[in-house]
Amino acid sequence: MTTRFHNRTHAGQELAEHLRILQEKGLLPHPVVLALPRGGVTVAQEVARALGAPLDVLVVRKIGAPFHEEFGVGAIAGDEPPLFDQRSLDQTGLTEDDLAPVVARERAELRRREERYRQGRPAPELAGCTAILVDDGLATGATARAAVHAVRGRQPERIVVAAPVCSAEAAELLRGDADDVVCLLRPSPFHAVGLWYEDFDQLTDDDVLKALHGG
Repeated sequence: MTTRFHNRTHAGQELAEHLRILQEKGLLPHPVVLALPRGGVTVAQEVARALGAPLDVLVVRKIGAPFHEEFGVGAIAGDEPPLFDQRSLDQTGLTEDDLAPVVARERAELRRREERYRQGRPAPELAGCTAILVDDGLATGATARAAVHAVRGRQPERIVVAAPVCSAEAAELLRGDADDVVCLLRPSPFHAVGLWYEDFDQLTDDDVLKALHGG
């Protein structure tokens, strides 16, 4: 097992091999792969290819603190209400009302991306399937947790969160919401997802569309 991934494609191939073994054991019946764009799309493309599963996206947006947008205090997915991290709210002294403008802005961006990526296509049917939520890494787990909550209402048989690298805290957080958490690397200290990739270039909307169309 690698201790650092070359890029997202390499990470996706490593993750896909692990998931394919689970599939052969019958642990991933009727898989549908849902990428968390943008970063998770390239990884998810390799997973979907290896599992022979359909690939789609589930747009999730982090809710950042107004004074430091990179500090996530919650997340939103789909039409679900915001999912806040109470510990982060306590640390910052913020209330949900304080964050209403941030939520509105992120909701608008979420809908813009969904319209761009879906291009009129309906969301995939998940009832009776194994929904595999894929990202390129899990730092806090907040966005993936919001994704799990959004997908749960679509009645999949199982929900699996899969990422090449994650923090121990994220894995622990998600274990209470997902049916399984698959993570290849759990470095400590973790610091940031990008540290565990040699090439961690940011993806664009066009990159997402290319992946969804088999490019």
